[in-house]
Amino acid sequence: MIKVLIADDQTLMRDGLKTILELEPDITVTGLAADGAEACVLCGVQTPDVALMDIRMPIMDGVAATAAIKKQYPDIAVLVLTTFDDDGSIVQALKNGAIGYLLKDIEADRLIQTIRDAAQGKFTWPAMLADKLTKHLRTAATAFSVALTELTGRERDVANLLAGGCTNQQIAQTLCLSEGTVKNHVSSMYSKLGIYDRTAAALALRRMLDK
Repeated sequence: MIKVLIADDQTLMRDGLKTILELEPDITVTGLAADGAEACVLCGVQTPDVALMDIRMPIMDGVAATAAIKKQYPDIAVLVLTTFDDDGSIVQALKNGAIGYLLKDIEADRLIQTIRDAAQGKFTWPAMLADKLTKHLRTAATAFSVALTELTGRERDVANLLAGGCTNQQIAQTLCLSEGTVKNHVSSMYSKLGIYDRTAAALALRRMLDK
């Protein structure tokens, strides 16, 4: 069963999406949030598999909420859902760890399939964003390579093991450190690299450390 959280400031949209999704036998809506801050709280309580995140909401928007959720709960897949074709916000949400982006006029069947894909870790974004994302990733790669030079020797040791797919426990055992110390190194490394999603960090580190 795929657990879904819906975050949107419009009650009609939240309820409509809930009704559509719960017609599917493999999907259940575990929570409804009216803003990004509420979505962050519910993610901690309900641990959904997928969060449908509106970009423009009061108190905390979807871009900021995506960053907060991915930092605290990296296993939750965030799908950005918006009525606005706002390239800047969409690219920032993807940078913050969102696994995909959809406009709200999407057909129900495609939305449902995208949620299933997101639960399996598959990325989704329209072809029209490909060029913008490519340029952004090139710029990000340059900044990332510079940030790597700021890592301490121990952080680089941790980075190499994280890039190899090791868990914090495995890293601790390999480096003869406590798991708490490893978590501190990982947090410091994330802050310096500007990445808060473990999978994204591992992939980026693997590409850069292999050069």
